[in-house]
Amino acid sequence: MKIKPLGDSALLVSFGERIDEEINEKVHALTRAIEQANFEWLVEVVPAYSSLAVIYDSALVDFESVKRTIEGIEITSERFEGKLVEVPVVYGGEYGPDLEFVAEYNGLSVDEVVEIHSRPVYRVYFLGFLPGFAYLGGMDERIATPRLEKPRLKVPAGSVGIAGKQTGIY
Repeated sequence: MKIKPLGDSALLVSFGERIDEEINEKVHALTRAIEQANFEWLVEVVPAYSSLAVIYDSALVDFESVKRTIEGIEITSERFEGKLVEVPVVYGGEYGPDLEFVAEYNGLSVDEVVEIHSRPVYRVYFLGFLPGFAYLGGMDERIATPRLEKPRLKVPAGSVGIAGKQTGIY
């Protein structure tokens, strides 16, 4: 665990530099521990793939004090079981204008892409980019597809996207 300043009223706790379920579990365990401690100086915690931003009220506490406090938190190895959310998905046509490209790029049929993409139980690593945008892990690499050279300016709410080895819900 590495801790460094993130501006004048936040710090970043990093557990590594890769997308990994075990690392992400540590991020969320620390998030829960900080939230449950209910520190008076805590403004917000923002988990990501392998790091956690801790925003604090700098009028109440300084960086070094928050750093020492976080270093003193014992992260439990108890696995957190989130809730299972089933997301209905429609593939292709106006709902998936890039489906044929994903299939062609990966040498698969459209039906194979749909079957591969809809099979796993995905882990929500974190929310971000846009309010409520879920970054999902566990996508099968057989359908990994590069990002568009020119990103779409508008993506309908509820759309599912693939970018590299990631998938997400807008």
